[in-house]
Amino acid sequence: QVQLVESGGGSVQAGGSLRLSCVASGYNSRATCMGWFRQVPGKEREGVAGIYSGGTRTRYADSVKDRFTISEDNAGNTMYLQMNNLKPEDTAMYYCAAGLCRLWDNLISLDYYNDWGQGTQVTVSS
Repeated sequence: QVQLVESGGGSVQAGGSLRLSCVASGYNSRATCMGWFRQVPGKEREGVAGIYSGGTRTRYADSVKDRFTISEDNAGNTMYLQMNNLKPEDTAMYYCAAGLCRLWDNLISLDYYNDWGQGTQVTVSS
């Protein structure tokens, strides 16, 4: 089973930046996609950004397009989410996930992800 550990969350003012990291360990050769999701209390978890194996394709939620960038290292063991121009509505617990996606799948759909990290809190103040 894949173990996923997130880091990099914190508190920033609106307009600031944060970079989240997710380190994957364990046997994950079957995983073909990784993604970032977020959740606030009382709401459903939502997809933020996803990346297909090797970085051949990415997908973003409309709310974060042009502000967030997902990437992974060459080994595919560490995934990043660069978050710029943060807004108060970005405040949430952010989770990384690994899953099985086909190249044409919706990379930010919960349907394809089975392994989850514990989350890292991002708080953006106005």
